[in-house]
Amino acid sequence: MYPLKCAACGEASVERRADAPACAACWARTSISTGEETCCWKCGATALGEVPPEKRRDVYCRRCAGEAFTAARAVGAYEGALRAAVLTLKCEPHISARLAGLLHAAQRRPPLDAATRIVPVPLHPERERERGFNQAAVIGHALARQSRLPLDLSSLVRTIHTERHRAGMDARARHETVEEAFVVRRPPLVENELILLVDDVFTTGATASACALALKSAGARAVFVLTIARA
Repeated sequence: MYPLKCAACGEASVERRADAPACAACWARTSISTGEETCCWKCGATALGEVPPEKRRDVYCRRCAGEAFTAARAVGAYEGALRAAVLTLKCEPHISARLAGLLHAAQRRPPLDAATRIVPVPLHPERERERGFNQAAVIGHALARQSRLPLDLSSLVRTIHTERHRAGMDARARHETVEEAFVVRRPPLVENELILLVDDVFTTGATASACALALKSAGARAVFVLTIARA
């Protein structure tokens, strides 16, 4: 039923279904990436200062040097409307038109624009049965419709049912919980491909890196990561 209450501020109404689950004002206050920001070219972490556009590929934070993925980007910060969208997506398998457009815009920027195949981060079958769907797959479907890239839901699987990442866990602990948790069941589908790995939130990069390692071990040339938000 409409009007819906904004899931971000809890006060205003969502005027357009395309904006769900947040109101226009909360969307306007949320930090959305434009692609013009100075950030680590690999992990996407915000960098201090500004550099000319031609020098952006040379910016590295070095903290992500050991991660297996090629590059990671997010639609924006884990705040406001994007935070509301992520939390709502865990309960409702729906991507609004506004969010789908923002995901597509991020995918079309370098270096993610080189991707040839979309692969969602998989859930363990037991957890997917509990939730009823995989939120990363919902993101993948929305992005595939807009980008016309093939969506691969079967190659990458999660074989180890690890404990959920708890708030306060450091990067090392998060990496240990997903170590060797993913395998590629259909290597021919990812061999020589430039994979676009999609998920809801990028926190430490542990899950993305574990998936990327499995995909590269199966022959993928590169693994780019795109999430709704970066924590």
